[in-house]
Amino acid sequence: MRQPLIAGNWKMHKTAAEGQALAQAIRQGLQTDQVEVVLCPPFTALSAVHAVLHGSSIRLGAQNMHWEDAGAFTGEISPVMLKEWCRYVILGHSERRQHFHEDDEMIRRKVAAALRHGLTPILCVGETLAQREAGETGAVVAAQTRRALEGLTPEQAMGVVIAYEPVWAIGTGRAATGADAEEVIRRWIRGTLAEHFGVEVAQRVRVLYGGSVTPENIAEFVCRPSIDGALVGGASLRAESFLGIIHETARAKA
Repeated sequence: MRQPLIAGNWKMHKTAAEGQALAQAIRQGLQTDQVEVVLCPPFTALSAVHAVLHGSSIRLGAQNMHWEDAGAFTGEISPVMLKEWCRYVILGHSERRQHFHEDDEMIRRKVAAALRHGLTPILCVGETLAQREAGETGAVVAAQTRRALEGLTPEQAMGVVIAYEPVWAIGTGRAATGADAEEVIRRWIRGTLAEHFGVEVAQRVRVLYGGSVTPENIAEFVCRPSIDGALVGGASLRAESFLGIIHETARAKA
């Protein structure tokens, strides 16, 4: 059985004080231990949120990192710096690919570095609207998955969480259907894992959906056998909506 996982990506929102207040509200309102919960604030709020979450079951994650342990990389954060605070790190998000020109090779190096330092990557893959309309969804998602995990052993691959985030659904209010997401994840993500790492790895890796997730639509996704939870953007910035997603996930998976 794969434990459901709900991760909140706060993106470039929340000061340290605001993050502390939001984390406290989520901790106080959490009413299930059936779902693993991860909060991913901006770097500047990691310490404050870590202090709030200490002693709870809620995990802390970062939104990005460099692949080197140290060096002359002004403005970057290394896995060595993150592992003091974090259990998880989001890598390959479409906004990083689009706005900061991260390519598959950079993401592969980041995934390998995260695993080397005991961090669990949440690897994001997904197609743009143009790619979807051109019928390229499967090829794009399979290639992103394969290239990001290239060079890993099956044991290492099992330490990765994958988030399928169709780019056209992120922050647009236009979510994919549960059936569409299940098809992509089952065929092109788990299928790629099975091809390169074996059926056991494909069955054990947790795969999330992301893209305009709300408390009202989360059950449509997590009731599917291949979908283990969600990477949540906008709805993770409010305790009520994020807690609603967590509790609806627990009910649907039960």
